[in-house]
Amino acid sequence: MTTQSPSLNLNLGAVLALLAAAASASAQTAPATAARPPAATGARLLDCMIQPHQVVQIGSPVPGVIDSITVDRGDIVRSGQAVAHLASGVERAALAVARERAEQQGEVAVANSSAALAQRELRRAAELYQQAFVSQTYLDRSRAEAQVAGGRTEQAMERRKLAQREVELAAAQLQQRTLRSPIDGVVVERFMSPGEFIDQKPVLRIAGIDPLRVDVLVPASAFGRIQSGMQGKVVPELLNRSERVAVVKTVDRVVDAATNTFRVRLELPNPRHELPAGLRCKVDLGIEMPAAAVLPSPVAAR
Repeated sequence: MTTQSPSLNLNLGAVLALLAAAASASAQTAPATAARPPAATGARLLDCMIQPHQVVQIGSPVPGVIDSITVDRGDIVRSGQAVAHLASGVERAALAVARERAEQQGEVAVANSSAALAQRELRRAAELYQQAFVSQTYLDRSRAEAQVAGGRTEQAMERRKLAQREVELAAAQLQQRTLRSPIDGVVVERFMSPGEFIDQKPVLRIAGIDPLRVDVLVPASAFGRIQSGMQGKVVPELLNRSERVAVVKTVDRVVDAATNTFRVRLELPNPRHELPAGLRCKVDLGIEMPAAAVLPSPVAAR
């Protein structure tokens, strides 16, 4: 049977005491040196989608054969710019004929001369009637001929006005053979090529990217806290993830029961076309919301 010496027990007790003191000192200094986690806040970034402000498909109001297309995919276009032309030889010829007809002066000149001659004969007939050299019948006939000549003059002037309207009609029909962009934007799709027959199919698709539209789905618990005119900070998913300021334009008044969200639409200025449409993004609307389940993408819920 072995026995432990009192000196060994004393040394062991001293070691344990030293370890306890070191642990106590470490516990006292740890709160002062350890980095505290950031305070939790209710604000959160919401998923959003950057979309074109407007997308239009350009077609033709009249059927015809495409003569030329002056733009291609990726080109920047301005409102009113000609982007395609249809074959227009017949319309140009019709406009030339209408202009020549409207410029003719002969019919009006002849009618004016006939009316002037009839008025002179009427005056002579009246003088002769007063001198009893002609009968009342002759005077009545001269008066009727003067009225007919005046009517012919009015008809000639009306036909000339009609010819001018025909010029406007022919010019409008010729204008229909030129397709123009209704908005400022960028060409995103080209559907047809020169030589193809166009009837009801679109030729080009153009997207307006200034301003851009930002769609975001917000939890229903935040309804009533977002108003038109509020600003939001938008961070697009790009290498240059700089914040951009957008303005709330519309807030849906109906909550989607399936996702328990409502849609908010913001307007994001893009004057230099630095941002493309179709980007995913994050937006901070400056409101606090409780933690919730992951919201659906604005594209998936569209």
